Amino acid sequence: MVLGRMNAFNDQMQTLLAGTDVAPSKWTEYYRSMQPQVLKHDPEEDDDFPEIIRNPSPARIVELALKHEAKTSCLTETGALACSSGAKTGRSPKDKRIVENDESKADVWWGPVNIPLKTQSFMINRERAVDFLRKQERLYVIDAYAGHDPEHRLKIRIVCSRAYHALFMSNMLIPVPEDELDQFVPDFVIYNAGSFPANRYVDGMTSACSVDLNLERAEMVILGSQYAGEMKKGVLTLMMYHMTKRGQLCLHSSANEDPRTGDTTLFFGLSGTGKTTLSADPSRLLIGDDEHVWTEKGVFNIEGGCYAKCAHLSEESEPEIFRAVRFGSVVENVVLDPETHRVDYNDLSKTENTRVAYPLQYIPNAKPRAVGGHPTNVILLTCDATGVLPPVSKLTREQVVYHFVSGFTSKMVGTEEGVTEPVATFSSCYGEPFLMMHPLVYANMLADKLEQHGSDAWLLNTGWLGSSGKRCPLKYTRAIIDAIHSGQLKKAPLERDPVFGLRFPTACPGVPSEILNPANNWDDKARLRSAQSKLAAAFVDNFAKKGFRDAVSPEVIAAEPKVGPDSKAAASGSAARRASAMA
Repeated sequence: MVLGRMNAFNDQMQTLLAGTDVAPSKWTEYYRSMQPQVLKHDPEEDDDFPEIIRNPSPARIVELALKHEAKTSCLTETGALACSSGAKTGRSPKDKRIVENDESKADVWWGPVNIPLKTQSFMINRERAVDFLRKQERLYVIDAYAGHDPEHRLKIRIVCSRAYHALFMSNMLIPVPEDELDQFVPDFVIYNAGSFPANRYVDGMTSACSVDLNLERAEMVILGSQYAGEMKKGVLTLMMYHMTKRGQLCLHSSANEDPRTGDTTLFFGLSGTGKTTLSADPSRLLIGDDEHVWTEKGVFNIEGGCYAKCAHLSEESEPEIFRAVRFGSVVENVVLDPETHRVDYNDLSKTENTRVAYPLQYIPNAKPRAVGGHPTNVILLTCDATGVLPPVSKLTREQVVYHFVSGFTSKMVGTEEGVTEPVATFSSCYGEPFLMMHPLVYANMLADKLEQHGSDAWLLNTGWLGSSGKRCPLKYTRAIIDAIHSGQLKKAPLERDPVFGLRFPTACPGVPSEILNPANNWDDKARLRSAQSKLAAAFVDNFAKKGFRDAVSPEVIAAEPKVGPDSKAAASGSAARRASAMA
């Protein structure tokens, strides 16, 4: 579609491409009041003016990708669009910047997660991005919604030069019905000029990559990274801010629902803990795999699609995701057989972070309208490679706050150069890079929601069983989740771990009772005590280092693991002491 002059969309895009510094909310008004000055480039007379392609179909995007991006795009054996993101095969959190202005100054959690940027630097980067986009032969504009709840959704516009990015965000956001497009005015605009580098000499830049978010102008600029996940997580970061300002709880989580009872479960977890795998339960309806908001009505999915890891993907292990790699989906940075174009999911020579983005409806049991009721259960997932945490524990309110802001899992051997043994890693709220406000804001909101709706909270450890060197079998983890959903686990007697204070059940249908107590999985009790003390110290150190200890109640501090001689004395006594099986 070539720009004309007859509707709001055309007015908005002409204002943008004319090089003005007007914020998106005022594009139409500015165009209509300043039209002669705005029209520096007349699309009907200037051959350099880019073709604007708005909300093209997947087939059209694929056609254009194969025609104009043949060096970086092709079809797989199953019809998915395989694309390369260039040098960047993952997000660049150290290059993310938040503009410090009146809109954000008092609310944002400033520091290494949200690095402040001056407005002047943002405007230089914005102009650089817009100049780059204006000089392209064609631009893709994706207008879509973030959020399945009409009351809380945001209108998002993506302006990009790669078909790959257009198809990716068409999948990840929620389509706008045709009859609503004429009146669509974006709440937020992403300028993806990732093929063009940032100027490293601009104040606040540390590399040729920059991902800048300006809350006051409702704009995001991407320079120097073609990795599509920057757009997806940019939208999540935006929702983390705006939903919280509205009193709604934005969460980096997956969610599913019992089709018979409507009971909803939320799953939190970092990479490798099983968040996507465990929420994809064939007996339950999938609400979403990654981003949700918990409102006064229930939960809703922010996205219209899923973004799953492809490393070692197989039909046997994850059949639904495997079958979603088909026409309309996008696979990133995978290795293909040069003749058959079959994807080799075990070849991670380009990156370990191979991914596939596909529409939610590609999952057979996904809910068409991705909303659910108030969660009956909330499950915090961790992968403890030290083997000292119980496979499952029932959490108190104070433990929810402590473990949610801690966000513990293990970084595994081989994931980074120099990692020769499992390393404890912590990401607040299981999504620290995307938080806009202090983690305790989200943690206290979650605890209040659980109390208000009588939801149960669990810590589910999908990691190692003691010193065996073996991960807890998936069939046992699924059996634990089934018992949570049926209500049986809530009725089981509980024992308390002497170091971590976690109350764990002593019986669960389908799970050997002896593995539920981590002490039973260690032959060498001295090694057990050493491993307990080491992990407990890591928890305590992280909590203090991030300043949480000075900001929480004594009751939350009491949920902290016991470190030092006291923990060793406790661990050398009975493996666990009987505790009250409170709800």
